[in-house]
Amino acid sequence: MAGPVLEMRSISKSFPGVKALSDVNLSVAPGEVHAICGENGAGKSTLMKVLSGVHPHGSYEGEIRFEGEPCEFRDIRASERRGIVIIHQELALVPYLSIAENIFLGNEHARRGIISWHRTVTHATALLKRVGLHENPHTRVADIGVGKQQLVEIAKALAKEVKLLILDEPTAALNDEDSRKLLDLILELKAQGISCIIISHKLNEIARVADSVTILRDGRTIETIDVRADGISEDRIIRGMVGRDLEHRYPDRTPEIGEVALAVEDWTVHHPIDHQRKVVDRVSLHVRHGEIVGIAGLMGAGRTELAMSVFGRSYGRWAGGRVLLDGKEIRTRSVPEAIGHGLAYVTEDRKQLGLNLADSVSRNISLGALGKVARRGWIDEHEETRVAEGFRRSMNIKAPSVFAQTGKLSGGNQQKVVLSKWIFSGPEVLILDEPTRGIDVGAKAEIYTVIAGLAAQGRAVLVISSELPELLGMCDRIYTMAEGRLTGELDRADATQESLMRLMTVSAATENEQV
Repeated sequence: MAGPVLEMRSISKSFPGVKALSDVNLSVAPGEVHAICGENGAGKSTLMKVLSGVHPHGSYEGEIRFEGEPCEFRDIRASERRGIVIIHQELALVPYLSIAENIFLGNEHARRGIISWHRTVTHATALLKRVGLHENPHTRVADIGVGKQQLVEIAKALAKEVKLLILDEPTAALNDEDSRKLLDLILELKAQGISCIIISHKLNEIARVADSVTILRDGRTIETIDVRADGISEDRIIRGMVGRDLEHRYPDRTPEIGEVALAVEDWTVHHPIDHQRKVVDRVSLHVRHGEIVGIAGLMGAGRTELAMSVFGRSYGRWAGGRVLLDGKEIRTRSVPEAIGHGLAYVTEDRKQLGLNLADSVSRNISLGALGKVARRGWIDEHEETRVAEGFRRSMNIKAPSVFAQTGKLSGGNQQKVVLSKWIFSGPEVLILDEPTRGIDVGAKAEIYTVIAGLAAQGRAVLVISSELPELLGMCDRIYTMAEGRLTGELDRADATQESLMRLMTVSAATENEQV
């Protein structure tokens, strides 16, 4: 067809007290990869929910035309029947079903009401190979990490007859290697004539795959850039997204590093189901007061497993090792015990493990240290509100009030609530697992400033991140992991993306030669 495959004209959408979209326009050409950029809360996901029928026709103003025809989608199934498939940022998988069952849930290989499990497993295996996920299709989704679950979501989308694939932060949960594989897959789909809309905060990825970029700010279209004709620069996108230049993404800091705060020695953890498999194997590391230390590794390297097991043994079966705080051995057999010793852990999965999305901002902030806002066993709501209001101002949490439901906030503001919760607990050591996953560049810069401020106060900070530039920009030292073991340690001055990647890909058989 000569015209656009998709046109969204003058789309406006309101929620009680909030104008989420105002006169937004979007046009996507056949076989095009079209990126949508904007800060959290700019309206990107809302626009895609309008397109996919999550927000049905009649709940918004404006017109949608697909393949030249007007569309009035009443629900998501109606949009899927036209070949529009959306993968939401929030995963929509059933944890206790298998990977294969999840891929074809609602789209089963069935005849006369009877499912063909042979066809289901065979097709699922092919789709998993296509997205680069080497897992048994019979494996339960609950038994794989969040990054692998994202790949299952993508395989699920590819199982449908898709003409326009919408990817909302598709690489937010992926490391660099798996992100590259996914971007290659997007380009393959483009070559097959499938149009893609990709929402991403990773501007380098957008520059690699996008043909056009539409920038949203405060629910409005700022501009659409034709990458092929005009070229693209991160500075231009950032300026459009936030309305200002971000000259220094990482704060300037002169670290004042003290004595060792946290030391982990010969830490070993077995898989929670396969008790013969080591997911963390004799790991030893340390973090000093005032120091920011990074851990780099590919998916499955054992970074999150290490962090969760140190923090109250909340993952796997502990098999040995010691934790020392300021030179004294401590016991961290439970989460309350770890918190009591001054440890805090910001999980990579804030929606499932870090927050109660149904509760208020104030309640979430106080959860890590209820004793500080309690009097004789009762919560002092006035004190809880005062504390939360202080964090709302100091952390620049954009919320109508501290009584707002946390689930209604953007991803960046939810992350600030998580950080506030653990800062309020008064930790000596903070373990931050993917602290900027799925948030925009403006919010990232604010969180980097918070992390630098914590180190300046003498806290010891351990950062796990799949974004190597983030580790290089923030950390004083960086450890690398592969297959559950430490494979290297580099000072900031000696670390590069290339040197880190070499250590991250060392096999267990040769890692001792590299450390």
